Amino acid sequence: MATGDETVRLTVAQALVRFLAVQFSERDGTRHRLIPAMFGIFGHGNVAGVGQALLEADLRATAPDRNEMPYLLARNEQGAVHAAAGFAKTTNRLQTLAVTASIGPGSTNMVTGAALATTNRLPVLLLPSDGFASRRADPVLQQLEDPRTGDISVNDAFKPVSRFWDRINRPEQLIPALLAAMRVLTDPAETGAVTICLPQDVQAEAHDWPVAIFAERTWHVARPVPEPIALDRAVRAIRASRRPLLVTGGGTVYAGASEALREFATATGIPVADTQAGKGAINWDHPCAVGGVGATGSRAANDLAARADLVIGVGTRYSDFTTASRTAFADPAVRFVNLNVLAFDAAKNCAASVVADAREGLRALRAALEGFCVDDAYRDEVRQRNGAWQEVVDRCYSLGQTPLPAQTEVFGALNDLLEPTDVIVNAAGSMPGDLQCLWRASTPEQYHLEYAYSCMGYEIPAAMGVRMAKGDTGQVVAVVGDGSYQMLPMELGTIVTEQLKVIVVLLQNHGFASIGALSESVGSHRFGTRYRMRSRQTGRLDGPDVPFDLAANAASWGVTTLRCNGIDEFRANYAKAVEIDGPVVLYIETELNGPHPPSSGWWDVPVAEVSELDSTRSARADYESAQSKQRFHL
Repeated sequence: MATGDETVRLTVAQALVRFLAVQFSERDGTRHRLIPAMFGIFGHGNVAGVGQALLEADLRATAPDRNEMPYLLARNEQGAVHAAAGFAKTTNRLQTLAVTASIGPGSTNMVTGAALATTNRLPVLLLPSDGFASRRADPVLQQLEDPRTGDISVNDAFKPVSRFWDRINRPEQLIPALLAAMRVLTDPAETGAVTICLPQDVQAEAHDWPVAIFAERTWHVARPVPEPIALDRAVRAIRASRRPLLVTGGGTVYAGASEALREFATATGIPVADTQAGKGAINWDHPCAVGGVGATGSRAANDLAARADLVIGVGTRYSDFTTASRTAFADPAVRFVNLNVLAFDAAKNCAASVVADAREGLRALRAALEGFCVDDAYRDEVRQRNGAWQEVVDRCYSLGQTPLPAQTEVFGALNDLLEPTDVIVNAAGSMPGDLQCLWRASTPEQYHLEYAYSCMGYEIPAAMGVRMAKGDTGQVVAVVGDGSYQMLPMELGTIVTEQLKVIVVLLQNHGFASIGALSESVGSHRFGTRYRMRSRQTGRLDGPDVPFDLAANAASWGVTTLRCNGIDEFRANYAKAVEIDGPVVLYIETELNGPHPPSSGWWDVPVAEVSELDSTRSARADYESAQSKQRFHL
């Protein structure tokens, strides 16, 4: 055992890698490597620092699975952060990945990924390189100079999108920075992007480190229990309600509280609606499950929300899609009870707030509500509304549309084909709306949607992270439209390099279905939402479709690519994809204009107040009418 006086001489980068390799998280008696690998791309800012340290770790390895910090070569730094976020989401935030990047553009490529992680409350560790702390070579290649001060770099852009940020200007600063970083990564309430900026000269600088800092360290992930007085307030509010509705968010899933939620719903009869992050927390066929709520929710959930006298939010942050831009909960006397591990979210809508872990909070609520149950009439209404909605889902899944299927038919096929241990990954465009309305999730792990930041390009790199987290269990299916595909297709190369089994479903409709429909609804004629050639006659983007071949592009990355002509061939090719040893892209063309599921919610997108266009003036009138229904819950 090392004494407090023992030291070892290492560079800052070597110390960093050695420290990260021995950090563990623990919850409910189960221990995990907190950061089991590091993504990155090397440049002059990190190749001789973190890169050299990772090389030493690789050379010390006695077998491929014994490397203390495996290195994964990404194609784009933003994609690497998305992969880390997907990994963290799949492990219920008990593990994550680190990402190293070079100075300048390599580092700022990660800013979008950082914002996504923090918005979604997902832990990621970002290690952007920086200029010279000594300033001997000021300005270095790719350094942004600020005439006002020498103490700012592009890495300061990470501050507003990080939950913790620090810059290591001297070696000894690394120890407190790393300890603080691990605390934030493992704090369910405070987690998000953690950014530690590493000047390139400091990375290579040697220091005598106390050996004790490299001992294995376990960070215990807390499960805060409800304060008795807060629990009593919540219980009194629930007992006084007649039409309660529970809205479950991502916090329920991350806390592993699905079983507690099902037991709570069964005992009380309270219907349960879900957000994008909370879908699957209760199985779709549970008698109390009513589907998605809000702007892209089901008719069943939204009708119940409109008449609810009490809303119980569990692990949700009440985004505008969940609240239909503050129009979903329409009862003038509606009140809120919020159970959340983060006090900031628990206090929203002037709620009776219970700051606690979702699992522990639900268990406490259930015990305290012994004997409470909604009346039979309300149970019957929930059952009837949900039954009617399931008929809508069946129709959307089986339109039989020709010559091109609607994307809802693709989702119907996938919903039939995916097993409970499989995962569907999606993020942006019209797909999340269709999926929240229609997807029948049987388990919390099956539905992996990133909609807090709704970042195009998330799907493929995130699926890579999901696969890494799941090991060989089940299929990982990334569903991506042609618009999102063109943002970050290059991580297909990383998937091939790492020999990861990912199935990518690529839907080609030659445009942006979601924004096109939105553009039309606000009177803007789908302007700028089609992939069209510029016409030499009109000078506008209204010529023929752009003749790109995305299937050929996917194949160029080394991925087996199967073209699907219609839903029957898609189903057959999916079965082939499952059997193929390696990644597969299933390419299918779909109808740009849908149809999509019938809407029952509103989303606040301001329409031009004055316009030369009749369509815009008409849309403005509709907007003002809808806006009049918005309200603050006081």
